[in-house]
Amino acid sequence: MIRPSFEPVDTGIAVMDPIERHQYTLSTPTPVTPHPAETEPFRFPVETAVSIRTSAFSLPSVVTIHVRDGNGTPVRTAEHFADEHLPEGTYGIELNTPVKLYLMVEGSVDLTADAERMSIEFGEEVDVLVGARSHHDRPAATVTTTSDPEDLMQAISTFGSALKATSPERSYPTLRGHPPTVELGEELDLAGLEPPDTGVTIEVPADCRSVFVVAPLAYYLGARVVPGDPPRIRTETGFEYELDGPAGFETTVERTLKRAFFLDCLTRTEGLYPVALHERSALESTLGLDFGALYDRPLAARLEAALDIPYETIEPHLPQWKLTAHVEPTPDSVEMLPFLVDDLAVVRCSETEATADQAEPVSADADGRTTDRSDVAGAFTRSTSRGEPARHTARTRFVKPDAGTSLEQTWVGDGTPLGASKATVEAYRNRLDRTPTEGDITVRVVCNDPAMDEERGLVDTIYGDRDLPFDVAVERDLTTRELRTLLAERTDFLHYVGHVDDGGFECIDGTLDAATLDSVGVDAFLLNACQSYEQGMSLIRKGSIGGIVTLADVLNAEAVTMGKTLAGLLNAGFPLRAALEVARDESIMGEEYLVVGDGGFALAQPAGSFPNLCRIERTGETFTVDYTIFLTSRQGIGSLVVPFFRENDQYYISSGLVQTFTVTEEDLQAFLELEDAPVRVGSELRWSQRLDLDTL
Repeated sequence: MIRPSFEPVDTGIAVMDPIERHQYTLSTPTPVTPHPAETEPFRFPVETAVSIRTSAFSLPSVVTIHVRDGNGTPVRTAEHFADEHLPEGTYGIELNTPVKLYLMVEGSVDLTADAERMSIEFGEEVDVLVGARSHHDRPAATVTTTSDPEDLMQAISTFGSALKATSPERSYPTLRGHPPTVELGEELDLAGLEPPDTGVTIEVPADCRSVFVVAPLAYYLGARVVPGDPPRIRTETGFEYELDGPAGFETTVERTLKRAFFLDCLTRTEGLYPVALHERSALESTLGLDFGALYDRPLAARLEAALDIPYETIEPHLPQWKLTAHVEPTPDSVEMLPFLVDDLAVVRCSETEATADQAEPVSADADGRTTDRSDVAGAFTRSTSRGEPARHTARTRFVKPDAGTSLEQTWVGDGTPLGASKATVEAYRNRLDRTPTEGDITVRVVCNDPAMDEERGLVDTIYGDRDLPFDVAVERDLTTRELRTLLAERTDFLHYVGHVDDGGFECIDGTLDAATLDSVGVDAFLLNACQSYEQGMSLIRKGSIGGIVTLADVLNAEAVTMGKTLAGLLNAGFPLRAALEVARDESIMGEEYLVVGDGGFALAQPAGSFPNLCRIERTGETFTVDYTIFLTSRQGIGSLVVPFFRENDQYYISSGLVQTFTVTEEDLQAFLELEDAPVRVGSELRWSQRLDLDTL
């Protein structure tokens, strides 16, 4: 079994997760030797543990720390600007780091932090148990189902078996396990899985659309899905709730999921993590609920309480949802559902507009630049034809899903989506099948056209400019054989700069079609070339996990802008879908780029808890800061964030625009120096540690 490992460093220990490719270092005053230890003493599950002797730990960043006494009772929570003293005792210390860490120690504990670093001191040298757990979670089994809707219902009813708790804490992503994978077959085989006994049943008509739409709700409620019309929720106490309300079936299901989830987020502050939650303080007097009593009630009773609250009451306080998945309601789409449900995505199966096979003639950006095709004909593009930019090949069938309110949109089905990523079950299975590797994060930059060397030079200096183990190599003017070899080698990320046509990747001695490859070792990619969609899809079919491609010819200058921006965002820990959502606004051709495969793939861990984007505006002597969070596979919907502004002492449910803060120049400068993160000033994307506030 592959699990996190501990390695001694000059002074301290580094914990490494080979599955998620994350690492974190705990520094000590003097060198230490970690000794293997048992995992049983830890109250929370850990996969590996060591024992060391030290008087203190120094952390390279500020993280949230929860301290519990020997009985597991919460006694203190610390984050930025902490100054906490705990007397002699037995303590369990939970650290919310990129690899989940737990400490067990007997003695006194002092927790201190400024804006950048944190320390845990024990007064004298003591024996400390250090346990680690990967955030990675695999499906426990595979369920087989036929295409019969009632069999699909039974398959989806097994999703709740992956919940690690039915308490309000399951609103934390770490307590929602990955649902079993699903395969279509000749007969039903549930692999012995059953939903938990929550007393909740969901009745829906026996058709694919109805079954797919309720899948995330059934998972979160641990509910059994059975045939029934009209659609409704039933509990063992006799409670009923109609799911085909005035807003329509899909919207009612979405709102039901959000209400149940949100009330759990508020209620869980009475349990293992008693933090000062902003959303609870904003709503507590309005809701009039006894959260202490609600915490101890069964899931079905808490659900009834949630559905008694008008949606309009909580809507302004809901986190922006991470993902809406637009799913074609055909039986084979069921194989994608476990991966969407793992993200707690909203599933929609509404009619999708088929888009005509034509280019938009004119569009303009905020600066008034035009993309009129007649203006750019003959300009230097990344097309081997060197002619007028084409939007796509004649065989392309576009679909345009309805715009949702989530941060990200994805499409599951035939056709090429506009305004959404293209999810495929092959990509997610490739992720599950991929064998973890040791060593540095490998990035290969390939430039197969000297005229595009500007982008090669820019991105070469971006990848690996953080304190993480990167191995970045640049290749130029590859032959078809050399490119074939490179694509077969195990590589974390390929950044391709060059030409692509119907025959494949242009090399100095011809073209290489990815469809002819036996297998691909590249995990993810950016194919920054014209019309690279088909080649990207071939890479996914041959073994890749995800990537960014283009739908049309792209102007070289605009491709350089997109390449540089995407490299910076991926290097900063943004997943593929989130990186493209931000980067699109930087180019007049941003809409020509598309994520294929698993859009949640991230090249590197973020410097802080989450990838984030701030919009900054000067307002007299102060600054207004819109603080937006993007979720990752490690930190999903339900995670907490503490914006590190000196005047802020509250936690927020992460995802989307967390809050708008008004801060002084001194506090903003200190915040910007914490990590090099993207910021928007007007319409311009800049980077926090290179931003001069005097120029704003």
